[in-house]
Amino acid sequence: MSTKEKVGIVISNKMSKTATVAVKTKVSHKKYQKILTRTRKYKVHDENDSCQIGDIVKIQETRPLSKTKCWTLITKIGTLHNN
Repeated sequence: MSTKEKVGIVISNKMSKTATVAVKTKVSHKKYQKILTRTRKYKVHDENDSCQIGDIVKIQETRPLSKTKCWTLITKIGTLHNN
């Protein structure tokens, strides 16, 4: 079984070694066929505290690291804002 990978935006990095990443997915409505955007927040293990708010990151599913954290940071792809 392959591990799941997702791309999202860091929305919080206030916790120690943990970042919150928002992942947006597009789904089609069954009846009306309208494209809807769904947002899901994941707690991600960030060992070096390298993430900043607005970074675009790739995350990977892993074993449970705490009660709510079962994703880990793979790479930083870029940043949302150019500061």
